[in-house]
Amino acid sequence: MDKRTETLIRTLAETHALHTENYLYLITHRTEEAAAYAAELAVAARKAVYGDAVYIRGLIEVSNICRKDCTYCGIRRSNRDCARYRLTPEEILSCCEAGYALGFRTFVMQGGEDAYFTDELLCPLIREIKARYPDCAVTLSLGERSRESYAALYGAGADRYLLRHETANAEHYAALHPAGISHAERMRCLHDLKDIGYQVGCGFMVGSPYQTEAHLAEDLKFVETFSPHMCGIGPFIPHRDTPFAHFPAGSVPLTCYLLSLIRLMHPRILLPATTALGSLEPNGREKGILSGANVVMPNLSPSDAREKYQLYDGKLSTGAESAEQVEALRRRMADIGYTVVTARGDAK
Repeated sequence: MDKRTETLIRTLAETHALHTENYLYLITHRTEEAAAYAAELAVAARKAVYGDAVYIRGLIEVSNICRKDCTYCGIRRSNRDCARYRLTPEEILSCCEAGYALGFRTFVMQGGEDAYFTDELLCPLIREIKARYPDCAVTLSLGERSRESYAALYGAGADRYLLRHETANAEHYAALHPAGISHAERMRCLHDLKDIGYQVGCGFMVGSPYQTEAHLAEDLKFVETFSPHMCGIGPFIPHRDTPFAHFPAGSVPLTCYLLSLIRLMHPRILLPATTALGSLEPNGREKGILSGANVVMPNLSPSDAREKYQLYDGKLSTGAESAEQVEALRRRMADIGYTVVTARGDAK
């Protein structure tokens, strides 16, 4: 690790901000020593705020039907080999019931942009979840919607919204999407969500097609300035039924390094060790936690739905549908010195 890299990592830990060119320097001069130093400071920063707590979120994949045709995604509209499904409100409530008994205090409803999930359906569903489980948070990850829709869902009781920005560079965004899908619209959604009052999560893919190190530096600067409550980053993994099928997967070590840098810029952020990390390496989520993450999102979806929600090939689909699975997760976290806690786990 050269002196400038060490100084920049320490400066980020102290001031929580760098110029974009300095983020680029940290990315281009990443070494094992630099990553270990960043992780050491990131873990210390996270422990100062959250201790050894790891928060679990119950992921409910409500539908793999999507109006969008994003080039990298396995559930893109034009993939005719995708076996489509959607959960009913009753099935979603059943997932919440099972998850609550297992200790989950946040439910994440994630899905493609499925027109079935209107405000008229979602608002009563959110109210019912909050009525049954008043000590729980409801997180939505349902893509781009109007400001009016976001406001209605927030008014019904939704606490958080996850919407990855995917890439902060508009030209790179255009390379990952067909014509008609707008980077400006994605950014509009994120700013609307924050303005309405949600705890907001953004995020990006590491190693996505046509991504440069300069793009990643822009992503870090965006996360710094947007100041989200949550940030989900994970390595790109190709799907066989997309135009990007033959592109290589992203790097687990680079993803973990970027997790550390994000923790240093925002010590209070909620930072998941994503499913994609665990999909590429058996201990990928543990590596994420040891790099500064503090959230894991086991799957509460019905097993047949889990198998169909294939955003990328090889997606980890083992879930938390039993007490045994949750206990296994607790043991895995305990083995690296962390405690899975039963709590909403709001950003502090």
